[in-house]
Amino acid sequence: MSADEPDAERSALRDRGGAAASDSVVPPGWLDVRVRVTLSAFTLEVDERIEARGVTALFGPSGSGKTTLLRAIAGFERPVRGRISLGDRVLFDADADVFVPPHQRPIGFLFQDARLFGHLDVTGNLEFGARRRGRGDTRFAWADVVASLDLASLLSRRVEGLSGGERQRVALARTLLSGPELLLLDEPLVGLDAARKAEILPYLETVTRRFGIPTLFVSHDLDDVVQLSDRVLVLDDGQEVAAGPTAEIVERLDLSRLAGPGEASVVLEGRVLRHDARLHLTIVDLHGDAVSLPLADRLGEGDAVRLRVLARDVAVALSRPQGLSIRNVLPGRVTAVRDEGAGAAEVTIQLREDHLRARLTRAAVEELGLEEGSEVFALVKSVSLDRGR
Repeated sequence: MSADEPDAERSALRDRGGAAASDSVVPPGWLDVRVRVTLSAFTLEVDERIEARGVTALFGPSGSGKTTLLRAIAGFERPVRGRISLGDRVLFDADADVFVPPHQRPIGFLFQDARLFGHLDVTGNLEFGARRRGRGDTRFAWADVVASLDLASLLSRRVEGLSGGERQRVALARTLLSGPELLLLDEPLVGLDAARKAEILPYLETVTRRFGIPTLFVSHDLDDVVQLSDRVLVLDDGQEVAAGPTAEIVERLDLSRLAGPGEASVVLEGRVLRHDARLHLTIVDLHGDAVSLPLADRLGEGDAVRLRVLARDVAVALSRPQGLSIRNVLPGRVTAVRDEGAGAAEVTIQLREDHLRARLTRAAVEELGLEEGSEVFALVKSVSLDRGR
């Protein structure tokens, strides 16, 4: 949805997550953000009510206003107008001349660069965070935080000797120990190589679930968004363009321009059936359809998982192929064929309860005679396990 579409449609998107943001009374468990922020030639305008539960991703291209929104919520940027409240606590109200300074807001902010104190060891950094916590706050016990982030072996280390992933884990622990009611993550994975990102992602997922802290997570990487978030707020050029559950937003066709070429995909929810240690495979049940993926034995049988399948990783056959290296071959029925231009087409395939998208050439669609109602087999070349839930 573009920024100039009717207000009614934009409101309908927001309402999927709760009451309209313009309501005057904010119930507990909601973050109400109705602000205009002006920075030089850039203006951010947001009118959104965000559920303060689980993880909400702020997604969009660089320069879309994601970090600016986070900084406004944290108090590092003062909007020119509007209101921000967390439950019944008003953090900013331009009309009432209310502006709670950052250090008085019940918010933890994890920056991109960790910002650890170089003159202190890891323990010293953590103790600094713990000293900021209010008396009687037992939500984030030292032992629990250290264990959740595997920091016991690092406590005596100096921060200059830590890797990028270790620094972010320490910074996250310090933030949690300060006892926040809301956690803001400003692209904590940016600048990390694939190995370091794979190291830190499970920790981010673990702490947000284990401690039940509502989290806003900024990213322009759709894979990270799918892995971590329950819902997504999409920004572009300082404007809201969509909001809703992660699976729904990721699949929206009109957001492909923001996600980047080749990112069209579906997000599927399934459960682990079993592991095959000999073949290094994990088998997942998708409502009666079984798919295999690389071994993920950190998950137990019956655990809920989230899978992402890119449209470019799905091929189509009219009959079940033989002698093929692709393991995931699923019977289905074509429910839509859409011309994408430039010789490309997208085919939607209904499985038992789920569906896939396949990006094919127009020539392939015509040669196979694909049309609505065609019985086909979807050949899934790659499946990404984006999250165990």
